[in-house]
Amino acid sequence: MKSLAVLTAGTLIASSAAFAVSAARADVMNEVPTSSLTVTDWYKQDVYDQSNIKVGEIMDVLVGEDGRINALIIGVGGFLGAGEKDVAVPFNAVQAKTKDNNKWHLVMSTTKDALKSAKGFKYDRNAMTWMPEESSTTGTNAPKPSNR
Repeated sequence: MKSLAVLTAGTLIASSAAFAVSAARADVMNEVPTSSLTVTDWYKQDVYDQSNIKVGEIMDVLVGEDGRINALIIGVGGFLGAGEKDVAVPFNAVQAKTKDNNKWHLVMSTTKDALKSAKGFKYDRNAMTWMPEESSTTGTNAPKPSNR
């Protein structure tokens, strides 16, 4: 029985090593897709309505388990960060449009007032996630830490 356990463990170690090598090869790209945008194209960027009036700033970019961006947290209202409210919107609610001198900016089909009246969220450092304002345990509006 001992030799079977050793053989099984040896086979497991060999299989794991082979998987690690093949996974490492699959994780490297030779090219970056030309249609790619970086998170910095969205994070901490201003968002405007259709009339080119600023409605808020993107405070966080939420990525699903599948690796796709599924939501944006937008800070609206307030002055110099005081009285600001963070709301969640679907990623596809914000589009990148070109503006003067081919510079692009982010646009939504909504108004600042509509965002202000939406349900607010706060970042909960203990849970390391965004929670509805009334459910937040820390009451802090800090962005997610980058060193998870």
